[in-house]
Amino acid sequence: MYIPKHYQMKDYQEIKKFMTKYNFATVVTVDELKPIATHLPVIINEHDDSLFISGHFARGNKQWRTMDNNEDVLIIFHGPHGYISSTWYETEDVPTWDYQSIHVYGKSVLLNEHQLKEDLKVLLDKYESEHRGGATWGNLSDQTKKQIKGIVGFKVKADKLEAAYKLSQNRSETDKDVIHLNNTESDLDKNLAEEIEKY
Repeated sequence: MYIPKHYQMKDYQEIKKFMTKYNFATVVTVDELKPIATHLPVIINEHDDSLFISGHFARGNKQWRTMDNNEDVLIIFHGPHGYISSTWYETEDVPTWDYQSIHVYGKSVLLNEHQLKEDLKVLLDKYESEHRGGATWGNLSDQTKKQIKGIVGFKVKADKLEAAYKLSQNRSETDKDVIHLNNTESDLDKNLAEEIEKY
C-alpha cells in the first residue's frame, strides 16, 4: 500500500488496538491468478511474540481452499473514512479523502476442528457475553454445535504490517478546526472527526 511518510502509523500497540476494534476485515488471496476476497469478522491474538489473525469461511465459499499453507495472504482492516471538502480550508486547495486502513500480510494455515471450536468460543464470548443467556459456545445445543461442519477455520501469522492514518496531518490547526465532519448526520463522519482531532 502506498503511504506517504506523514500518514504512516508505526505504533504497534495502536495498530493492534485498531485491528481489534475494526475486526470486520477483508481477506484477499489469489486463486489461479485471479484475486478473490471475503469480508468477515476475525480475532486478533498475540503469542510467542507473533501476531495472529483467525476466522472462518462458510464451507461453500471456495476461498478457504486457498488458505492452506498460503504464504501470500492479505487482510485489510478499515476504519472511519470520509470526503474532505477543499471549501473548508482557509485557502484554496483540492478536496481529498481522509481514512484509516491497515494491511496485514502473512502466511495462513487451516484450523482443525478442535482449534476451530476454541476460536469460535473466543468469537462468541466477544459478542454474546453482554447478552443474558447469550449464544456462547457453552449455551448452544449439541444440534446447533453440529453446524461447525459447515465452516472452515483459518489462522494467519502476520509477517508485515502497513498502517495508513490519513487524517489531515498536513493541514494547519486552523484548517483542522473548520473541517465540518461533526456537522453531518453520518456516524462515520463523526468518528472520522474524532480521529482527526486525536492526530
